[in-house]
Amino acid sequence: MGILGPIKPIVQAADAPAGSRLKPTLSWPHLIALGVGAIVGTGIYTLTGVGAERAGPAVILAFAIAGAVCACAALAYAELATMIPTAGSAYTYTYSVVGETLAWMVGWSLILEYSLACSTVAVGWSGYLVGWLQSAGVSLPEMLLAGPHAGGIINLPAVIVSLAIAGMLMAGTRESATLNIILVIIKLAALTAFIALAAPAFDADNLTPFMPYGFGSTVQDGSTRGVMAAAAIVFFAFYGFDAVATSAEEARNPGRDLTIGIIGSMAVCTIIYMAVALSAIGAMSYLDLGNSPEPLALVLRTLGHPTASYLVALAALIALPSVILVMMYGQSRVFFVMARDGLLPPVLSRVSAKTGAPVLVTGITGVFVAAVAGFFRLDEIAELANAGTLLAFIAVGGCLMVLRKRAPELKRVFRCPQPYLVGTLAILGCLYLMISLPSQTLVRFALWNVAGLTFYFLYSRSRSQALQDQTAAGA
Repeated sequence: MGILGPIKPIVQAADAPAGSRLKPTLSWPHLIALGVGAIVGTGIYTLTGVGAERAGPAVILAFAIAGAVCACAALAYAELATMIPTAGSAYTYTYSVVGETLAWMVGWSLILEYSLACSTVAVGWSGYLVGWLQSAGVSLPEMLLAGPHAGGIINLPAVIVSLAIAGMLMAGTRESATLNIILVIIKLAALTAFIALAAPAFDADNLTPFMPYGFGSTVQDGSTRGVMAAAAIVFFAFYGFDAVATSAEEARNPGRDLTIGIIGSMAVCTIIYMAVALSAIGAMSYLDLGNSPEPLALVLRTLGHPTASYLVALAALIALPSVILVMMYGQSRVFFVMARDGLLPPVLSRVSAKTGAPVLVTGITGVFVAAVAGFFRLDEIAELANAGTLLAFIAVGGCLMVLRKRAPELKRVFRCPQPYLVGTLAILGCLYLMISLPSQTLVRFALWNVAGLTFYFLYSRSRSQALQDQTAAGA
Protein backbone atom coordinates (compact mmCIF):
# COMPACT_ATOMS: atom_id res chain seq x y z
CA MET A 1 0.00 0.00 0.00
CA GLY A 2 1.42 3.38 -1.01
CA ILE A 3 0.88 6.87 0.36
CA LEU A 4 -2.40 7.11 -1.56
CA GLY A 5 -3.80 4.13 0.35
CA PRO A 6 -5.30 0.88 -0.91
CA ILE A 7 -7.11 0.64 -4.24
CA LYS A 8 -10.57 -0.89 -4.15
CA PRO A 9 -11.17 -3.59 -6.79
CA ILE A 10 -13.65 -2.73 -9.54
CA VAL A 11 -16.73 -4.68 -8.49
CA GLN A 12 -20.41 -4.93 -9.32
CA ALA A 13 -23.23 -3.90 -7.01
CA ALA A 14 -24.15 -7.56 -6.42
CA ASP A 15 -20.84 -8.06 -4.60
CA ALA A 16 -21.88 -5.84 -1.70
CA PRO A 17 -23.02 -7.47 1.58
CA ALA A 18 -26.72 -8.36 1.58
CA GLY A 19 -27.58 -5.96 4.39
CA SER A 20 -25.79 -3.05 2.67
CA ARG A 21 -27.05 -3.45 -0.89
CA LEU A 22 -29.32 -0.92 -2.59
CA LYS A 23 -32.32 -2.18 -4.58
CA PRO A 24 -32.23 -1.75 -8.41
CA THR A 25 -35.57 0.02 -8.92
CA LEU A 26 -34.79 2.81 -11.42
CA SER A 27 -35.07 2.80 -15.23
CA TRP A 28 -33.79 5.39 -17.74
CA PRO A 29 -36.84 7.72 -17.57
CA HIS A 30 -36.28 7.97 -13.81
CA LEU A 31 -32.59 8.72 -14.39
CA ILE A 32 -33.19 11.43 -17.02
CA ALA A 33 -35.73 12.97 -14.67
CA LEU A 34 -33.20 12.78 -11.81
CA GLY A 35 -30.63 14.55 -13.98
CA VAL A 36 -33.01 17.23 -15.28
CA GLY A 37 -34.46 17.56 -11.78
CA ALA A 38 -31.03 18.35 -10.39
CA ILE A 39 -29.70 20.48 -13.25
CA VAL A 40 -32.70 22.69 -14.01
CA GLY A 41 -33.44 24.48 -10.79
CA THR A 42 -31.95 27.20 -8.66
CA GLY A 43 -29.28 27.93 -11.26
CA ILE A 44 -31.75 29.18 -13.84
CA TYR A 45 -34.51 30.33 -11.48
CA THR A 46 -32.34 32.37 -9.10
CA LEU A 47 -28.62 32.39 -10.03
CA THR A 48 -29.38 34.01 -13.41
CA GLY A 49 -29.65 37.26 -11.48
CA VAL A 50 -26.44 36.65 -9.51
CA GLY A 51 -24.59 35.86 -12.74
CA ALA A 52 -25.95 38.98 -14.45
CA GLU A 53 -24.76 41.10 -11.53
CA ARG A 54 -21.23 39.68 -11.98
CA ALA A 55 -20.92 39.60 -15.78
CA GLY A 56 -23.70 41.79 -17.22
CA PRO A 57 -25.21 40.48 -20.50
CA ALA A 58 -22.14 38.26 -20.88
CA VAL A 59 -23.73 35.94 -18.31
CA ILE A 60 -24.96 34.16 -21.46
CA LEU A 61 -21.31 33.46 -22.31
CA ALA A 62 -20.72 32.38 -18.71
CA PHE A 63 -23.49 29.79 -19.07
CA ALA A 64 -21.90 28.53 -22.30
CA ILE A 65 -18.44 28.16 -20.68
CA ALA A 66 -19.77 26.39 -17.62
CA GLY A 67 -21.89 24.12 -19.83
CA ALA A 68 -18.91 23.20 -22.01
CA VAL A 69 -16.82 22.21 -18.99
CA CYS A 70 -19.70 20.16 -17.60
CA ALA A 71 -20.20 18.45 -20.98
CA CYS A 72 -16.60 17.15 -20.86
CA ALA A 73 -17.10 15.95 -17.30
CA ALA A 74 -20.42 14.33 -18.26
CA LEU A 75 -18.75 12.26 -20.99
CA ALA A 76 -16.14 11.04 -18.51
CA TYR A 77 -18.86 10.24 -15.97
CA ALA A 78 -20.84 8.27 -18.55
CA GLU A 79 -17.91 5.94 -19.30
CA LEU A 80 -16.94 5.39 -15.68
CA ALA A 81 -20.51 5.02 -14.39
CA THR A 82 -21.25 2.21 -16.85
CA MET A 83 -17.94 0.48 -16.04
CA ILE A 84 -18.37 0.76 -12.26
CA PRO A 85 -22.14 0.66 -11.67
CA THR A 86 -22.04 0.98 -7.88
CA ALA A 87 -23.08 3.87 -5.65
CA GLY A 88 -20.65 6.68 -4.83
CA SER A 89 -19.92 8.25 -8.27
CA ALA A 90 -16.60 10.17 -8.30
CA TYR A 91 -15.63 8.84 -4.87
CA THR A 92 -15.97 5.22 -5.99
CA TYR A 93 -14.17 5.82 -9.29
CA THR A 94 -11.21 7.50 -7.56
CA TYR A 95 -11.06 4.68 -4.99
CA SER A 96 -10.92 2.06 -7.74
CA VAL A 97 -8.40 3.92 -9.94
CA VAL A 98 -6.08 6.05 -7.79
CA GLY A 99 -6.37 5.08 -4.15
CA GLU A 100 -8.19 5.56 -0.88
CA THR A 101 -6.64 8.85 0.31
CA LEU A 102 -7.60 10.83 -2.79
CA ALA A 103 -10.94 9.01 -2.86
CA TRP A 104 -11.59 10.23 0.68
CA MET A 105 -10.89 13.82 -0.39
CA VAL A 106 -13.26 13.46 -3.33
CA GLY A 107 -15.94 11.86 -1.14
CA TRP A 108 -15.49 14.60 1.46
CA SER A 109 -15.88 17.18 -1.33
CA LEU A 110 -19.01 15.43 -2.63
CA ILE A 111 -20.51 15.67 0.85
CA LEU A 112 -19.88 19.41 0.65
CA GLU A 113 -21.27 19.61 -2.89
CA TYR A 114 -24.52 17.80 -2.35
CA SER A 115 -25.28 19.19 1.10
CA LEU A 116 -24.64 22.81 0.16
CA ALA A 117 -26.40 22.38 -3.18
CA CYS A 118 -29.50 21.31 -1.26
CA SER A 119 -29.12 24.30 1.05
CA THR A 120 -28.65 26.70 -1.89
CA VAL A 121 -31.84 25.52 -3.54
CA ALA A 122 -33.73 25.70 -0.25
CA VAL A 123 -32.69 29.36 0.13
CA GLY A 124 -33.65 30.06 -3.49
CA TRP A 125 -37.02 28.38 -2.94
CA SER A 126 -37.58 30.55 0.11
CA GLY A 127 -36.94 33.68 -2.00
CA TYR A 128 -39.60 32.61 -4.51
CA LEU A 129 -42.03 31.78 -1.70
CA VAL A 130 -41.66 35.26 -0.19
CA GLY A 131 -42.13 36.95 -3.59
CA TRP A 132 -45.12 34.76 -4.41
CA LEU A 133 -46.82 35.44 -1.08
CA GLN A 134 -46.17 39.18 -1.35
CA SER A 135 -47.76 39.25 -4.81
CA ALA A 136 -50.81 37.67 -3.18
CA GLY A 137 -50.82 40.32 -0.44
CA VAL A 138 -49.37 38.12 2.32
CA SER A 139 -46.32 39.19 4.35
CA LEU A 140 -44.33 36.99 6.70
CA PRO A 141 -42.16 38.20 9.62
CA GLU A 142 -38.79 39.34 8.25
CA MET A 143 -36.88 37.75 11.12
CA LEU A 144 -38.08 34.31 9.96
CA LEU A 145 -37.10 34.80 6.29
CA ALA A 146 -33.33 35.30 6.55
CA GLY A 147 -30.38 34.27 8.65
CA PRO A 148 -28.30 36.56 10.91
CA HIS A 149 -26.31 37.83 7.87
CA ALA A 150 -29.40 39.74 6.71
CA GLY A 151 -30.69 40.92 10.05
CA GLY A 152 -33.03 37.99 10.65
CA ILE A 153 -32.93 34.98 12.96
CA ILE A 154 -33.46 32.03 10.64
CA ASN A 155 -34.69 31.31 7.11
CA LEU A 156 -37.59 29.19 8.31
CA PRO A 157 -39.12 28.29 4.90
CA ALA A 158 -35.73 26.94 3.77
CA VAL A 159 -35.47 24.80 6.90
CA ILE A 160 -38.99 23.42 6.50
CA VAL A 161 -38.60 22.43 2.84
CA SER A 162 -35.24 20.73 3.59
CA LEU A 163 -36.68 18.58 6.36
CA ALA A 164 -39.79 17.75 4.31
CA ILE A 165 -37.69 16.43 1.39
CA ALA A 166 -35.55 14.37 3.77
CA GLY A 167 -38.72 12.74 5.12
CA MET A 168 -39.87 11.98 1.57
CA LEU A 169 -36.56 10.29 0.69
CA MET A 170 -36.73 8.19 3.83
CA ALA A 171 -40.01 6.78 2.51
CA GLY A 172 -38.21 5.11 -0.43
CA THR A 173 -36.19 5.76 -3.58
CA ARG A 174 -38.63 4.71 -6.30
CA GLU A 175 -41.50 6.66 -4.77
CA SER A 176 -39.31 9.77 -4.59
CA ALA A 177 -38.02 9.33 -8.15
CA THR A 178 -41.55 8.94 -9.55
CA LEU A 179 -42.71 12.11 -7.81
CA ASN A 180 -39.61 13.82 -9.20
CA ILE A 181 -40.75 13.08 -12.79
CA ILE A 182 -43.98 15.01 -12.12
CA LEU A 183 -42.07 17.93 -10.61
CA VAL A 184 -39.70 18.03 -13.60
CA ILE A 185 -42.62 18.24 -16.04
CA ILE A 186 -44.05 21.21 -14.10
CA LYS A 187 -40.66 22.92 -14.05
CA LEU A 188 -40.05 22.51 -17.79
CA ALA A 189 -43.56 23.73 -18.60
CA ALA A 190 -42.95 26.92 -16.57
CA LEU A 191 -39.63 27.62 -18.29
CA THR A 192 -41.20 27.05 -21.71
CA ALA A 193 -43.93 29.55 -20.84
CA PHE A 194 -41.30 32.06 -19.70
CA ILE A 195 -39.41 31.79 -23.01
CA ALA A 196 -42.63 32.16 -25.00
CA LEU A 197 -43.56 35.39 -23.15
CA ALA A 198 -40.11 36.96 -22.71
CA ALA A 199 -38.52 36.22 -26.10
CA PRO A 200 -40.85 38.57 -28.10
CA ALA A 201 -39.72 41.46 -25.85
CA PHE A 202 -36.06 40.97 -26.83
CA ASP A 203 -34.22 44.31 -27.08
CA ALA A 204 -30.66 44.28 -28.44
CA ASP A 205 -29.88 47.44 -26.42
CA ASN A 206 -30.05 45.34 -23.26
CA LEU A 207 -26.98 43.44 -24.47
CA THR A 208 -24.88 46.62 -24.60
CA PRO A 209 -22.26 46.80 -23.21
CA PHE A 210 -22.03 43.03 -23.54
CA MET A 211 -19.02 42.52 -21.25
CA PRO A 212 -19.00 45.50 -18.83
CA TYR A 213 -16.70 43.84 -16.28
CA GLY A 214 -14.29 42.07 -18.65
CA PHE A 215 -13.63 38.38 -19.19
CA GLY A 216 -11.38 37.31 -16.34
CA SER A 217 -12.27 37.13 -12.66
CA THR A 218 -11.30 40.41 -10.94
CA VAL A 219 -12.29 42.27 -7.79
CA GLN A 220 -14.22 45.45 -8.64
CA ASP A 221 -15.94 47.67 -6.05
CA GLY A 222 -15.39 45.00 -3.42
CA SER A 223 -17.07 42.27 -5.50
CA THR A 224 -15.60 39.53 -7.71
CA ARG A 225 -16.77 40.25 -11.27
CA GLY A 226 -16.16 39.25 -14.87
CA VAL A 227 -17.35 36.48 -17.19
CA MET A 228 -15.28 33.82 -15.41
CA ALA A 229 -16.47 35.02 -12.01
CA ALA A 230 -20.03 34.54 -13.25
CA ALA A 231 -19.17 31.17 -14.83
CA ALA A 232 -17.70 30.02 -11.51
CA ILE A 233 -21.06 30.51 -9.80
CA VAL A 234 -23.54 29.69 -12.63
CA PHE A 235 -21.56 26.46 -12.97
CA PHE A 236 -23.87 25.43 -10.12
CA ALA A 237 -26.68 25.61 -12.66
CA PHE A 238 -25.28 22.76 -14.75
CA TYR A 239 -24.15 20.03 -12.45
CA GLY A 240 -26.56 17.42 -11.30
CA PHE A 241 -25.83 14.70 -13.84
CA ASP A 242 -23.34 13.31 -11.30
CA ALA A 243 -26.34 12.53 -9.11
CA VAL A 244 -27.40 10.16 -11.90
CA ALA A 245 -24.01 8.44 -11.67
CA THR A 246 -24.48 8.16 -7.92
CA SER A 247 -27.67 6.16 -8.56
CA ALA A 248 -25.75 3.53 -10.59
CA GLU A 249 -26.33 0.77 -8.06
CA GLU A 250 -30.10 1.31 -8.21
CA ALA A 251 -30.35 1.27 -12.03
CA ARG A 252 -32.08 -1.79 -13.49
CA ASN A 253 -29.93 -1.84 -16.63
CA PRO A 254 -26.85 0.29 -15.79
CA GLY A 255 -25.15 0.00 -19.19
CA ARG A 256 -28.11 1.41 -21.09
CA ASP A 257 -29.88 3.48 -18.45
CA LEU A 258 -26.87 5.41 -17.12
CA THR A 259 -25.68 6.40 -20.59
CA ILE A 260 -29.14 7.68 -21.55
CA GLY A 261 -29.64 9.34 -18.17
CA ILE A 262 -26.37 11.29 -18.04
CA ILE A 263 -26.02 12.35 -21.70
CA GLY A 264 -29.76 12.90 -22.15
CA SER A 265 -30.18 15.14 -19.12
CA MET A 266 -27.16 17.29 -20.07
CA ALA A 267 -28.39 17.78 -23.65
CA VAL A 268 -31.93 18.74 -22.58
CA CYS A 269 -30.74 21.16 -19.92
CA THR A 270 -28.10 22.95 -22.00
CA ILE A 271 -30.68 23.85 -24.65
CA ILE A 272 -33.15 25.08 -22.02
CA TYR A 273 -30.56 27.15 -20.16
CA MET A 274 -29.30 29.08 -23.16
CA ALA A 275 -32.83 29.87 -24.30
CA VAL A 276 -33.95 31.09 -20.85
CA ALA A 277 -30.81 33.16 -20.19
CA LEU A 278 -31.00 34.88 -23.59
CA SER A 279 -34.71 35.61 -23.14
CA ALA A 280 -34.20 37.08 -19.65
CA ILE A 281 -31.20 39.26 -20.51
CA GLY A 282 -32.79 40.41 -23.76
CA ALA A 283 -36.00 41.48 -22.05
CA MET A 284 -34.54 43.41 -19.08
CA SER A 285 -31.44 45.38 -18.11
CA TYR A 286 -28.90 43.24 -16.28
CA LEU A 287 -28.65 45.98 -13.62
CA ASP A 288 -32.26 45.32 -12.59
CA LEU A 289 -32.04 41.56 -13.04
CA GLY A 290 -29.04 41.25 -10.72
CA ASN A 291 -30.91 42.71 -7.75
CA SER A 292 -33.77 40.20 -7.65
CA PRO A 293 -34.00 36.89 -5.73
CA GLU A 294 -36.67 35.80 -8.25
CA PRO A 295 -35.41 37.16 -11.62
CA LEU A 296 -37.69 35.22 -13.98
CA ALA A 297 -40.84 36.26 -12.15
CA LEU A 298 -39.53 39.85 -12.11
CA VAL A 299 -39.06 39.84 -15.90
CA LEU A 300 -42.64 38.71 -16.47
CA ARG A 301 -44.06 41.30 -14.05
CA THR A 302 -42.07 44.05 -15.77
CA LEU A 303 -43.35 42.94 -19.17
CA GLY A 304 -46.94 43.23 -17.96
CA HIS A 305 -47.71 39.56 -17.38
CA PRO A 306 -48.65 39.49 -13.67
CA THR A 307 -50.65 36.28 -13.95
CA ALA A 308 -47.86 34.48 -15.79
CA SER A 309 -45.36 35.82 -13.25
CA TYR A 310 -47.51 34.47 -10.45
CA LEU A 311 -47.78 31.06 -12.13
CA VAL A 312 -44.04 30.82 -12.94
CA ALA A 313 -43.21 31.64 -9.33
CA LEU A 314 -45.76 29.03 -8.22
CA ALA A 315 -44.19 26.47 -10.56
CA ALA A 316 -40.79 27.28 -9.04
CA LEU A 317 -42.23 26.71 -5.59
CA ILE A 318 -43.64 23.35 -6.65
CA ALA A 319 -40.69 22.19 -8.74
CA LEU A 320 -37.52 23.55 -7.08
CA PRO A 321 -37.83 20.97 -4.29
CA SER A 322 -37.07 18.35 -6.96
CA VAL A 323 -33.49 19.67 -6.99
CA ILE A 324 -33.26 19.32 -3.22
CA LEU A 325 -34.65 15.80 -3.56
CA VAL A 326 -32.05 14.72 -6.14
CA MET A 327 -29.09 16.36 -4.41
CA MET A 328 -30.05 15.05 -0.99
CA TYR A 329 -30.48 11.62 -2.57
CA GLY A 330 -26.95 11.85 -4.00
CA GLN A 331 -25.51 13.07 -0.68
CA SER A 332 -27.03 10.23 1.32
CA ARG A 333 -25.69 7.66 -1.19
CA VAL A 334 -22.15 9.04 -0.93
CA PHE A 335 -22.38 8.92 2.87
CA PHE A 336 -23.79 5.40 2.57
CA VAL A 337 -21.05 3.95 0.37
CA MET A 338 -18.25 5.61 2.38
CA ALA A 339 -19.69 3.99 5.50
CA ARG A 340 -19.95 0.65 3.67
CA ASP A 341 -16.24 0.96 2.86
CA GLY A 342 -15.49 1.46 6.56
CA LEU A 343 -14.40 5.10 6.24
CA LEU A 344 -17.42 6.39 8.17
CA PRO A 345 -19.23 4.70 11.10
CA PRO A 346 -20.81 1.45 9.78
CA VAL A 347 -24.22 2.32 11.24
CA LEU A 348 -24.57 4.82 8.36
CA SER A 349 -24.56 1.96 5.82
CA ARG A 350 -27.71 0.29 7.13
CA VAL A 351 -30.72 0.26 4.83
CA SER A 352 -34.37 -0.14 5.70
CA ALA A 353 -35.66 -3.68 5.16
CA LYS A 354 -39.00 -2.21 4.07
CA THR A 355 -37.97 0.55 1.62
CA GLY A 356 -34.37 -0.37 0.75
CA ALA A 357 -33.34 3.23 1.52
CA PRO A 358 -30.59 4.32 3.96
CA VAL A 359 -32.95 5.98 6.45
CA LEU A 360 -30.53 7.08 9.18
CA VAL A 361 -28.00 8.76 6.90
CA THR A 362 -30.82 10.48 4.97
CA GLY A 363 -32.19 11.92 8.20
CA ILE A 364 -28.76 13.19 9.28
CA THR A 365 -28.26 14.76 5.84
CA GLY A 366 -31.63 16.50 6.09
CA VAL A 367 -30.81 18.08 9.45
CA PHE A 368 -27.41 19.34 8.22
CA VAL A 369 -28.91 20.79 5.02
CA ALA A 370 -31.67 22.52 6.98
CA ALA A 371 -29.16 24.07 9.39
CA VAL A 372 -26.99 25.54 6.60
CA ALA A 373 -30.03 26.79 4.66
CA GLY A 374 -31.41 28.45 7.76
CA PHE A 375 -28.38 30.57 8.55
CA PHE A 376 -26.27 31.26 5.43
CA ARG A 377 -26.51 33.40 2.26
CA LEU A 378 -27.34 31.92 -1.17
CA ASP A 379 -24.25 33.06 -3.10
CA GLU A 380 -21.82 31.96 -0.36
CA ILE A 381 -23.38 28.50 -0.18
CA ALA A 382 -23.40 28.06 -3.97
CA GLU A 383 -19.74 29.08 -4.36
CA LEU A 384 -18.55 26.64 -1.70
CA ALA A 385 -20.68 23.86 -3.22
CA ASN A 386 -19.06 24.60 -6.58
CA ALA A 387 -15.57 24.16 -5.12
CA GLY A 388 -16.45 20.64 -3.98
CA THR A 389 -17.96 19.78 -7.33
CA LEU A 390 -15.00 21.08 -9.31
CA LEU A 391 -12.60 18.86 -7.34
CA ALA A 392 -14.82 15.83 -8.01
CA PHE A 393 -14.96 16.63 -11.75
CA ILE A 394 -11.16 16.99 -11.88
CA ALA A 395 -10.82 13.55 -10.28
CA VAL A 396 -13.24 11.97 -12.76
CA GLY A 397 -11.39 13.46 -15.76
CA GLY A 398 -8.15 12.06 -14.38
CA CYS A 399 -9.65 8.63 -13.65
CA LEU A 400 -10.97 8.39 -17.21
CA MET A 401 -7.48 8.82 -18.67
CA VAL A 402 -5.66 6.66 -16.10
CA LEU A 403 -8.06 3.75 -16.60
CA ARG A 404 -7.81 3.98 -20.40
CA LYS A 405 -4.04 3.69 -20.07
CA ARG A 406 -3.92 1.10 -17.28
CA ALA A 407 -6.79 -1.18 -18.29
CA PRO A 408 -7.72 -0.69 -21.95
CA GLU A 409 -9.13 -4.25 -22.08
CA LEU A 410 -11.95 -3.59 -19.59
CA LYS A 411 -15.45 -3.68 -21.06
CA ARG A 412 -16.84 -0.20 -21.66
CA VAL A 413 -20.57 -0.01 -22.36
CA PHE A 414 -20.15 3.66 -23.25
CA ARG A 415 -16.83 4.82 -24.70
CA CYS A 416 -16.01 8.51 -24.29
CA PRO A 417 -14.84 9.96 -27.64
CA GLN A 418 -11.27 11.33 -27.60
CA PRO A 419 -10.84 10.41 -23.90
CA TYR A 420 -7.46 12.09 -23.40
CA LEU A 421 -8.65 15.36 -24.96
CA VAL A 422 -11.97 15.30 -23.11
CA GLY A 423 -10.30 14.40 -19.80
CA THR A 424 -7.69 17.14 -20.18
CA LEU A 425 -10.31 19.77 -21.07
CA ALA A 426 -12.44 18.75 -18.09
CA ILE A 427 -9.46 19.09 -15.72
CA LEU A 428 -8.16 22.40 -17.13
CA GLY A 429 -11.67 23.88 -17.36
CA CYS A 430 -12.48 22.96 -13.76
CA LEU A 431 -9.13 24.33 -12.51
CA TYR A 432 -9.82 27.63 -14.30
CA LEU A 433 -13.30 27.86 -12.80
CA MET A 434 -11.92 27.00 -9.35
CA ILE A 435 -9.30 29.78 -9.35
CA SER A 436 -12.06 32.15 -10.53
CA LEU A 437 -13.94 31.62 -7.26
CA PRO A 438 -13.54 34.31 -4.56
CA SER A 439 -10.42 33.81 -2.42
CA GLN A 440 -12.56 33.56 0.73
CA THR A 441 -14.40 30.60 -0.78
CA LEU A 442 -11.13 28.83 -1.58
CA VAL A 443 -9.91 29.37 1.99
CA ARG A 444 -13.11 27.84 3.37
CA PHE A 445 -12.77 24.91 0.99
CA ALA A 446 -9.17 24.33 2.10
CA LEU A 447 -10.25 24.36 5.76
CA TRP A 448 -13.00 21.85 4.98
CA ASN A 449 -10.45 19.49 3.43
CA VAL A 450 -8.00 19.91 6.31
CA ALA A 451 -10.77 18.89 8.70
CA GLY A 452 -11.63 15.94 6.44
CA LEU A 453 -8.06 14.66 6.20
CA THR A 454 -7.67 14.96 9.96
CA PHE A 455 -10.73 12.78 10.44
CA TYR A 456 -9.47 10.33 7.82
CA PHE A 457 -6.06 9.78 9.41
CA LEU A 458 -7.43 9.68 12.98
CA TYR A 459 -10.45 7.42 12.31
CA SER A 460 -11.06 6.18 8.78
CA ARG A 461 -7.72 4.85 7.54
CA SER A 462 -7.34 2.21 10.25
CA ARG A 463 -10.94 1.03 9.75
CA SER A 464 -10.82 0.82 5.95
CA GLN A 465 -12.51 -2.30 4.59
CA ALA A 466 -10.17 -2.34 1.59
CA LEU A 467 -7.13 -2.23 3.90
CA GLN A 468 -8.52 -5.08 5.98
CA ASP A 469 -9.19 -7.14 2.84
CA GLN A 470 -5.64 -6.55 1.57
CA THR A 471 -4.16 -7.44 4.97
CA ALA A 472 -6.21 -10.64 5.11
CA ALA A 473 -5.18 -11.57 1.56
CA GLY A 474 -1.52 -11.08 2.39
CA ALA A 475 -1.70 -13.10 5.61
